Amino acid sequence: MSDHIPMRVAVVGATGHQGGAAARLLAGLGHRVRTISRRPEAERPALPGVLVADGDLGRQEDVRRLFEGATHAAVTMPLVYEAEKVMRYAQHIAKAARGARLERIVYNANTRVPERTTRLAAFETRRLVETVLREGLADSGTELVVLRPPVYLDNLFSPWNGPALVDEGVLAYPLPADCRAAWLSHTDLARAVAAALTAEGAGGRTFDIGGARGLTGAELAEAFGRGLGRAVEYRALEPDVFERALAQIIGPETARGVAGIYHCMASGAEPDLMADDGGAWTKALAVEPAPVEEWVARQPWQVWSGASARTAESA
Repeated sequence: MSDHIPMRVAVVGATGHQGGAAARLLAGLGHRVRTISRRPEAERPALPGVLVADGDLGRQEDVRRLFEGATHAAVTMPLVYEAEKVMRYAQHIAKAARGARLERIVYNANTRVPERTTRLAAFETRRLVETVLREGLADSGTELVVLRPPVYLDNLFSPWNGPALVDEGVLAYPLPADCRAAWLSHTDLARAVAAALTAEGAGGRTFDIGGARGLTGAELAEAFGRGLGRAVEYRALEPDVFERALAQIIGPETARGVAGIYHCMASGAEPDLMADDGGAWTKALAVEPAPVEEWVARQPWQVWSGASARTAESA
């Protein structure tokens, strides 16, 4: 479908950070975008140009209505790591896509996925979605494109990282210092999703998307230093420490699922899992991710200045 002909895109996960970035970009490009959400209307993020209806992935009828009349879909699963629930969500999506006769679905797997199976729900539930969608869409005429991102730069623009970065020049994250990760922004993820919806020859393919090159902790700190205009030091955070802190925000079960990725990386079992792919995906989808320092320079880091002191005073 030509970029000049508006698509009708059903976006699964548009009220989350990753799906929301894709939904906003697609709507901004003039496409007709809609989604469903279980959140009360007052708690939903701003999604200009996106039609948001009440709905639940766990109800087949809600997913059917979301996909009805759509030509394409962009899918980001919620941070759920219960295999049965995730499988049900994926089955509902596949059935609705077949019924709507979509041209293409782009599935953002949230993470890279190892070739070998693991015991980690963070990877295996995402692999399960891929399997269910491929099997459910077989011979349907609907193409599936899978995007597997590494880690997000946006994770670092947060109350956990921002104050230490701005006030102390410390960048702490639960990846080993020697791990090469192709850090990607939500903005460039959204560009990848939009491109994958129409890119010629992308149907049926899986792409390990990410930044132009993998960066070690020291190289990431150098890029942040260039963007911030100050010296930055990288410190590898213990995954257990990260998980405990995250559990206070999103609950222990979800935190355990998310942290599984970092426990795996800390173990050294998949040292190249988050690395770049040598530029293959950028050529296939015609997307050029921004250098890390450019992304850093565009963020309003001043909002975090003094936040550590304010937090201590209010404790």
